[in-house]
Amino acid sequence: MKLKTRQITVTAILLAICIVSQFFKNLNVYITGPIINAALILTTVYAGLACGIILSVITPITSFFITGAIPAMFPCIMIGNIILVLAVALLRSKFGKKAGLPVSIVIGAVLKALFMGILISLIILPNMLPAKMQPMLHVLQLQFSVTQLITALIGGVYAIIILAVLRNTSLGEQA
Repeated sequence: MKLKTRQITVTAILLAICIVSQFFKNLNVYITGPIINAALILTTVYAGLACGIILSVITPITSFFITGAIPAMFPCIMIGNIILVLAVALLRSKFGKKAGLPVSIVIGAVLKALFMGILISLIILPNMLPAKMQPMLHVLQLQFSVTQLITALIGGVYAIIILAVLRNTSLGEQA
């Protein structure tokens, strides 16, 4: 598969936005999460599924270097992100022009949260969380389940707003 310059540029710009937002993760997950989810959706819409998947894989890695995480969670976060972009890419056209994107985002957000909630919250965290962090287990379980749903939905709203604004520009013509 050969990526076009436009696809690489869009993906790189949105990756840069994701990296900058990750520096704020320790302040509030409700700042970083929606930005990353919006970037995943926008990359998928503007640069295609392959670029959405690439960004889905890269963002957990950059997050680790910036904020740290349990390495066993990486594949789950990557797959959760991929579930969201797959839903947007594959279901967007199935529900009509107006409803397609919002419906695909909601479906993707729910599937992402379910996947991450089951694997990370119920399996990985209870079994791999260091003893000194066990008192935080409940908070972390919420962060990788309910919070994932909320941040994906907020990110979807951001993406819809951004796409509506860009639709009136030359960038929006190709989405």
